[in-house]
Amino acid sequence: MRSKIDNHPASLQAAGTPAEMEFLTSPGDVEIAAAAGEDKLPTFKMLAYTGGLMQIRYWAYPVVVELTGLKIPKRSSPILKDHDPNKVVGHTTEIEVEATKLRVSGVVSGTCDAATEVVGTSKNGFPWQASIGARDIKAEFVDSDQKADANGQTFKGPVYIVRKATLGEISFVAIGADDKTSAKVSASADENKENDMDPKFKKWLEAKEFDPEKLKAGQEKFLKAAYDAEIAAAAAAEKPEPEKKPAKKVEASGDQTDPPAKVEATGDQTDPVAQTRANTAAELKRIAAISKICATGKHADIEAKAVEEGWDVNKCELEVLRASRPTGPAIHDGDRESGPQVLEAAVLMSGGIRGDELLKTHGEQVVEAADKTFRHGIGLQQLLLEAAWAGGYTGRSFQQDHEGVLQAAFSSISLPGILSNVANKFLLDGFMSVEQAWREIASIRPVKDFKTITSYRMTSGMEYEEVGPDGELKHGTVGEESFTNQAKTYGKMFVITRQDQINDDLGAITVMPKRIGRGGALKFNKVFWTAFMDNAAFFKTANKNYASGSTTALSIDALTAAILLFLEQVDADGHPVAVTPRKLLVPAALDVTGTRLMSSLKVNETTTANKAKPSDNPHAGKFDVVMSRYLSDANISGNSAKAWHLLADPADLAVIEAVFLNGQQEPTVEQALANFNTLGIQLRGYFDFGVAKQEHRAGVKMKGEA
Repeated sequence: MRSKIDNHPASLQAAGTPAEMEFLTSPGDVEIAAAAGEDKLPTFKMLAYTGGLMQIRYWAYPVVVELTGLKIPKRSSPILKDHDPNKVVGHTTEIEVEATKLRVSGVVSGTCDAATEVVGTSKNGFPWQASIGARDIKAEFVDSDQKADANGQTFKGPVYIVRKATLGEISFVAIGADDKTSAKVSASADENKENDMDPKFKKWLEAKEFDPEKLKAGQEKFLKAAYDAEIAAAAAAEKPEPEKKPAKKVEASGDQTDPPAKVEATGDQTDPVAQTRANTAAELKRIAAISKICATGKHADIEAKAVEEGWDVNKCELEVLRASRPTGPAIHDGDRESGPQVLEAAVLMSGGIRGDELLKTHGEQVVEAADKTFRHGIGLQQLLLEAAWAGGYTGRSFQQDHEGVLQAAFSSISLPGILSNVANKFLLDGFMSVEQAWREIASIRPVKDFKTITSYRMTSGMEYEEVGPDGELKHGTVGEESFTNQAKTYGKMFVITRQDQINDDLGAITVMPKRIGRGGALKFNKVFWTAFMDNAAFFKTANKNYASGSTTALSIDALTAAILLFLEQVDADGHPVAVTPRKLLVPAALDVTGTRLMSSLKVNETTTANKAKPSDNPHAGKFDVVMSRYLSDANISGNSAKAWHLLADPADLAVIEAVFLNGQQEPTVEQALANFNTLGIQLRGYFDFGVAKQEHRAGVKMKGEA
């Protein structure tokens, strides 16, 4: 007989089913093709899963995800690179679940290097794969002598069947598990441009001595605009000028029976055709001069950027001179290698980050070079010297000229990037080390600015109505009840002092950012849980989402009463909310009780007369237990070690919402040379977020005592 949910073999029972999993697609063709319109973004398509067996990390046996039980979030899912929240590639626009297939579509909306890398390498034929994250897993183990059905197929044990799960984020990765899947990314603007190019435009380019096949995207875009303007100007010049008529006087008041006449402009008017031709000629001269300065391809990146951003000749010459400047002696010194990636890896290793985590972000070759070059670790002074040498500095001692080293180090391209990447890595480690229970109960929403946003509750006015013979659909209505939220900025600044540099204290750029990250997480949790626990006017008897008394102490009977209280809630029009509770939120003191109620099929409770109750537990496995230590924090008003909550999945209906500026869900660290009054390197960490309670019908609160 097949085992029940989460009833694993004895060898696996202690570990239990992982709370999350990541399953991988196989390599697939990745194509880059232009989206319609200049403002459109590249898009992607994935065949993410084909319903078969997968080998997944941390699972002892093959895994099958039953697609009929896979819950798809209503909001767009983020698309990352290598599951790194700092490497946003884009977001989904459509997730389609078929009988045996999971298909994902979306746009490459990211602006970081990761998005550029995915699109660029895809154009070169790199076989990107997708790693699909899932959470809230309910798995079934099938013994070796048994079989089970899923996705229209029969699987022989030993195998795990994931009957229920919630789809999480999706990442582009380079390693796959399901050999029948594929991923496709829609293309960028300049692939196939030769085939798509207007033949007349191509001849025009050749007449202007431009090679159509070697144009960059920015060059082609501008030159096409110049071509269109020239064609339009020529067409306008061929048209006879219309006879000018005297302008009618427009009366300011009184009834008007005729439409007001067009008012003719007076005074000297510049000939638009001549002006267009002059502008085009000037721009073509500028582009030709830039191409000459850049030696026709020798500095192709500078040339493309100069054309696209409208640089003048002087700025282009300056950038070419900078790019031509010889590098310092530390880049290659015999077998010594110390490029930016190697230096960054060395700092991370010295700060305690090693193994697979480092290999995943920097690659085996870079990590080996860092270990070989800086076998005993790298200090802060050595890092600054390496960056200064890369910027052309020729001195050999930090102690003799620390100000010169600092100036040279920050004039190079490498040091600011190294400090920023290292600081953000340790910041994220510090941020994630703090409790993240809020993610389980909050709706998460990106905002684009700091303005107050308003959300309206949908009433039963959105319920479908029968369509009459005339085929007319009636408009839905938005309820008057609304919620507001607003992102605000929180932050701290710290300095790598002159003393830190002289003392060679690398902890200033490894330990301090971690503390800054932890500080950001602590501030967010304080703001979040203060808002959540300030709920006397939110969870109350009048709202039919609150109960008190000794019978509300967490138990089977109290849980039954809470479920009934939740399910009997109605919307503003008196109709059932029709949402099922999913989360059991408890303070630390009730964590064991809640976990036992969700994991035990049998319990041993007694009545006040000490008579045994039925031992079956009807609530086993119903809810996800979410524990937060902040619920009983004596520093937050409304704290309680006995109160508990039953909440809906925030993807269905959210009791509280967190908003993040531009979707950035963790703090950011920035660095620069300190100001004149401070000797050192200045860093600052900041976090833009907002928290507000939302729908009171999305949960119930049980006081847990009289």
